[in-house]
Amino acid sequence: MPIKLVFLGTSAAVPTKERWLPGIALVWNGDILLFDCGEGVQFRLLQLRLSIVKVKAIFITHMHGDHIFGLPGLIQTMNMYNREAPLTIAGPKKVVNYIKSIIEITLYDPGFIINFVEAGEDRVVYETKGYTVKSFTVEHYGECYGYVFEEKPKPGKFNVEKALKLGIPKGPLWKALQEGKTVRVGNRIIRPEDVLGPPRRGKKIVYTGDTKPLDKVKKVAKEADVLIHDSTFSIELRDKAIEQGHSTAYDAAKIALEANVKTLILTHFSSRYKDLSKLIEEAKSVFPNTVAAYDGMVFEVN
Repeated sequence: MPIKLVFLGTSAAVPTKERWLPGIALVWNGDILLFDCGEGVQFRLLQLRLSIVKVKAIFITHMHGDHIFGLPGLIQTMNMYNREAPLTIAGPKKVVNYIKSIIEITLYDPGFIINFVEAGEDRVVYETKGYTVKSFTVEHYGECYGYVFEEKPKPGKFNVEKALKLGIPKGPLWKALQEGKTVRVGNRIIRPEDVLGPPRRGKKIVYTGDTKPLDKVKKVAKEADVLIHDSTFSIELRDKAIEQGHSTAYDAAKIALEANVKTLILTHFSSRYKDLSKLIEEAKSVFPNTVAAYDGMVFEVN
């Protein structure tokens, strides 16, 4: 089953009619993970028919309003939908005070447990049987993080010929072995490694959040299937980008190239750009497999 990346908002600090504030939904086997939660995120979730109550965790990159002002409304709507499952919110230290203050001021009890996880350098902030999410530090303003979503290794390719030679009947036992389980055939124990090839690496997706160009991102994103990178400005405004802790589309492409990623997705565009063709052209001149995100875009990671 492919991972889906759904772009809920692709603008920078100021929204436009076409581009709302930052938010990305990652859909994995029914789980929904949110990366940033700008104003309007819950509306996009509704528009795109993504269940608000199926959001398992929210990962905040930093405390600027365009990345967090959607949190209070989303949490309140979860309550109105009678959510019972705990929600994990990972991010800078101040995100805890922010949410607790909102709850206190509005006198609104969420009605479900919120688990706060403090992000840090190379820190696992969320984990399931199928994947992990790690945070890493970036440079923008104050305490800022990017995130790495990585599937856990999958069992290797099933060798039909070996299975038949071992006398394993086709059916449930084949399925169990493909899931990495040991089975019994008569008096014999058959282990997954007897019929499976080497483990296969899971998908890796890296989201930088807001950041100036960093060599460390090349290391973090090495061999990633997808790199989602800050692309606020075009190359002619590079000095302004660096000064404000942002990147250009050209910078993002250079990092993607040196990290040997499969696909680069540009996002977080300044509202000055009504037409993104210049940014796309700059990036593709360096890294051809570049996509410019737009609100409502669904990108499948196969």
